[in-house]
Amino acid sequence: MQILAGVGAGGAAPTAVDYLVVAGGAGSGNNTNWNAGCGAGGLRSTVTATGGGGSLETALSVAVGISYTVTVGAGGAAGANGSNSVFSTITSTGGGRGGSAAGGANAPGAAGGSGGGGSANNFAGGAGTANQGFAGGSGSASNNGGGGGAGAVGGNASGGTPGTSGTGVASLISGSSITYSTGGSGGNTAVAGTGNTGNGATGGGNAGGSAAGGSGIVILRYADSFDDLTSISGGLTYSRTVTGGFKIYQFTAGTGTVTV
Repeated sequence: MQILAGVGAGGAAPTAVDYLVVAGGAGSGNNTNWNAGCGAGGLRSTVTATGGGGSLETALSVAVGISYTVTVGAGGAAGANGSNSVFSTITSTGGGRGGSAAGGANAPGAAGGSGGGGSANNFAGGAGTANQGFAGGSGSASNNGGGGGAGAVGGNASGGTPGTSGTGVASLISGSSITYSTGGSGGNTAVAGTGNTGNGATGGGNAGGSAAGGSGIVILRYADSFDDLTSISGGLTYSRTVTGGFKIYQFTAGTGTVTV
């Protein structure tokens, strides 16, 4: 356990905390052909632009001396959904894997925070989760759909052209604008999702290949007039900054608890 020295005014603790909870993105393919784009990790937040799957939510009420779970979801391995991320009662769902091997059992995209794209031979994309992300695009006769993102559905393949990636959602909660939870396109080169973004991997397309999804992230923010968190325990990797009138904790790996 790490004990953090309080530096707020008057020893006061926050009663509510803003959050961004992004799950891990899905991984593409399993070294077979016809790998579609992967779904982004689900996104839930109180500090993002509206107009996406990650709709604005209400700051979470917290109480002094109570410990709250934090889990940062890992990105999915090849052909696997991403893992969920958690802050207290807030859970974001891992991204859905893209379809692979046209005609096989895994050819449709899987459901997730955002859904994976469907494989070629006209397979459907997977569904997204309400208020977290969007569905993946469908495959065409000869190419693969794109993975859904937190901001938009994945693109449908058209003829021999793969589907485009579903857009992510930008957030200012860290102190600068960063886009999270972008789906992977159905393109012909497998590219891993960037770590701590929840991005889905790009599909390997007709050439095969595989890549992991991007890991998720959990960010907590409250006014800098309040004290630091009193403890952070478990195997959490994190950083703390004070900027723009806020204390900001970014959790980038692991699981554990935080106490106000």
